[in-house]
Order: sequence, then C-alpha cells, then structure tokens
Amino acid sequence: MIMFGKKKNSEKVTSNCCEKSIDAEGISIKILGSGCAKCNQLEAATKAALEQMDIDASIEHVTDFARIAAYGIMTTPALVVNEKVVSYGKVLKKDEIIKILQGAGV
Repeated sequence: MIMFGKKKNSEKVTSNCCEKSIDAEGISIKILGSGCAKCNQLEAATKAALEQMDIDASIEHVTDFARIAAYGIMTTPALVVNEKVVSYGKVLKKDEIIKILQGAGV
C-alpha cells in the first residue's frame, strides 16, 4: 500500500475489527472520514438515498487515516462507490447521491 498515493487497482483493502464490511447486491459503499458531524451527515444522506432507491446495502465508515490516504483523499468527508471515489470534501445531499449512484449503474 502506498501511504499517500492512490490505491493500486490490484490492492485489496482489508477492514479491521471495528469497521463493518459490506457487499449487498454487489454494491460497495464507504464513507471516509474521522466520524465528525459532516461525515455523519454524509452517511445519513447516503442511507436516505439508498432507502429511496430501495437498495438494501450497508455503509462502511472508514476512520483509519492510513486507509483514507490510500484512496488519495486528504479532505473528508468522502464517498466511495464500488472502490471509486465519487466525492470528497463536501456533504452531498440525498438527491446528489442518488444521481451519483444511478451514474455508477446501481
């Protein structure tokens, strides 16, 4: 793993014991951030978007800085869909997340 570069496609990200792993309906969704209010707002908006789209998927909240940096993210919160960073540095609204998920083929 490269500490401050982007994660290579061949690398597999592992989770530690304190994080939830996800893979519901083939969808992988992660919130990258320290657990601050903005990160929690992004997680809530993402859950609302998934609920509105009738998708039963879990969300992994990654708080480990080394794992966040592996995605090339230095500004949180960030949203990762199927291992691709789709947003960082701002709290997306539910409708914005729905558009992103639809664009990702979800």
